Amino acid sequence: MKDAAPGDNRPKAIIAREALQAMLDATEAFVAKRPEFAVKVGIYSFSSDVSTVMPIRSFDRTAVREALARLPQPGGGTAIGEAMHAARPDLYRSGVYRKYLLVVTDGENTSGRSPDYVAREIFQKSEHGVQIYFVAFDTSADRFSFLKDVQGDVIGAGSGAELRQALDGIYQGRILAEASTLGEREPESR
Repeated sequence: MKDAAPGDNRPKAIIAREALQAMLDATEAFVAKRPEFAVKVGIYSFSSDVSTVMPIRSFDRTAVREALARLPQPGGGTAIGEAMHAARPDLYRSGVYRKYLLVVTDGENTSGRSPDYVAREIFQKSEHGVQIYFVAFDTSADRFSFLKDVQGDVIGAGSGAELRQALDGIYQGRILAEASTLGEREPESR
């Protein structure tokens, strides 16, 4: 993510951060229309290692913006599987019925667990309850074809504009659209 984005002289990390912010800004409008609906977001960064930038929590625009601003500079490796593995327990403890894992990467896994293995493990152990989406930013989406085996999907994005379009399609067109038809709510305390 430290290399320049196609058609842009800025690093892909900056383009991705802006695209993620735009994507998550749609959450505010969704929550305003459906205040009873539980939307929780977590942000994890991966390079050679993984860091939890913001643990999964109820959506708060300010917290999301601050977390995206704290994303570390890109490093050397790409630990996709490790990031998925790190996010998994938080996802399970989130307290929402529908769970989604969205990964934005500009390369194949180079460090740690295989994302193929971790995706299959999540799919099996969650009894197919976690939907996994990848956006392959300036890299071949074919590298992540294993997602079809776990009812997930990968979308390629060759530019910043395509990245925004892919994230918008996944987030608003699939995640929020599907979730809103289910009428999910926070579990009631007993």
